[in-house]
Amino acid sequence: MVSFPPTREVRPALAEWIRQQRWFASSSETPVLTRIGMWSLVDHRHQVNLETHLILDESSPEPVLYQVPLSFRGSSLLGGDRALIEHVDDDGSHVWVYDAPHDPAYTRALLSLMLDDETESGDAFDDTEVEGHHALTNSDVRVTDSHVLRGEQSNTSIVFDLVHPNGKPAPPVICKVFRTLSDGPNPDVVVQSALSDAGSRLVPRSIGFVTGAWNDPRVTAAGSTSNAGSTSSTGSTGGRASGHLAFAQEFIPEVEDAWRVALRCAETGESFQPLATALGEATAQVHSELARLFPVQPAGHAEIGTILASMRSRAAQAMAEYPALESEREAVESVFAAAAEADWPTFQRIHGDYHLGQVLGVPGRGWVLLDFEGEPLRPLAERSEPDAPLRDVAGMLRSFDYVAGTLAAAQGADAVRAWAHEAREAFIDGYSSRSGIDLRAQRVLLDAFELDKALYEVSYEVRNRPDWVSIPANAIAHLANRPR
Repeated sequence: MVSFPPTREVRPALAEWIRQQRWFASSSETPVLTRIGMWSLVDHRHQVNLETHLILDESSPEPVLYQVPLSFRGSSLLGGDRALIEHVDDDGSHVWVYDAPHDPAYTRALLSLMLDDETESGDAFDDTEVEGHHALTNSDVRVTDSHVLRGEQSNTSIVFDLVHPNGKPAPPVICKVFRTLSDGPNPDVVVQSALSDAGSRLVPRSIGFVTGAWNDPRVTAAGSTSNAGSTSSTGSTGGRASGHLAFAQEFIPEVEDAWRVALRCAETGESFQPLATALGEATAQVHSELARLFPVQPAGHAEIGTILASMRSRAAQAMAEYPALESEREAVESVFAAAAEADWPTFQRIHGDYHLGQVLGVPGRGWVLLDFEGEPLRPLAERSEPDAPLRDVAGMLRSFDYVAGTLAAAQGADAVRAWAHEAREAFIDGYSSRSGIDLRAQRVLLDAFELDKALYEVSYEVRNRPDWVSIPANAIAHLANRPR
């Protein structure tokens, strides 16, 4: 099998390919890339070399570590042109390098690692250790086909078609390969696996996951995250980091997410009220299950202060990036000041990045919640802490507003605004009914969380979709100034 010699240097072709990927967070034209680790998978057909490189980018003040699976072939991969990273012809020796999630040799080996609870490790170059874990009692299945989902921004998801040993189809599986790695457990794996293992039908069934440990210059020898200035590409190993590398779960095919369902309803003028009520009930039920499965804690002064500081920081950032919001500064601060005086609910584990796109409508099963990873821009450790469940409620309310904002020009602002208001109220009713908590009695706090989410959205839209920034900006003006 073919490969390149192990080195910390990232080849120019690979560096340029990384820079063009949607999951690459830096806007730098010249990323500063260093390979700090590597682990391998075994192709049992002995045709393909499978290496996953851990590549640190130091072009931003906060270095980011990326997981880059590669497959090395001595001949071209049939249909693999779009996944080709580099073709090297050196004195008659040919090496084709591919983005490995598109290579069936990699996908077979990755799923086997999880289903068979195997252990893999890197070479002497880096001392990377990797282990697979499965959640199935019967994992005797075979991969017949796989493909990568398009359009993802922060991760890469592979869908597997499976069969049992007798040839009968097995339920399909989707595996998320985490592209950005941090020290610590990934909340998507931890939370969703706990719900699945407890028998919840409101999340996909957990299949398995991969964990890893690696030397990371961003981590001090004592185990805490170091500051950006202590990292370097000189080869220092820093401390030891560990976390989740991939996560496989039940794949639910041929269903729509709640965003598509809601958008279609709004376009046709069909009421979303019954579905929004059921969504509120499902959300409250998941919150209740999470409160039983994970520790809860009273909202202390320190925790409240941390959240309010984060809200104010997000407001300052949004106003710096979108100066038109400056006129709302005092009104925004008044909302946060009122929240500081309110009675806060108990903190618990939550979804963390909740919106209509994170929910599937499954016939005969109802709403199913996905992607418990939390807001990608928040630090991993922060996303794993107990939080106010109102953050999830606010996220979904903002999502209904986005449906209206998306259709305002084509459908008429008044009509879609009325549709969104009805959906929002129905969601609140459903949540309040199932949880026993009157959300309207917590309006001051809910407004603060919804305002905070809208400020986050402004920063996101300015950077990614400037034409959409008016949607959260209009919401900020409304939320900050309405009578209380």
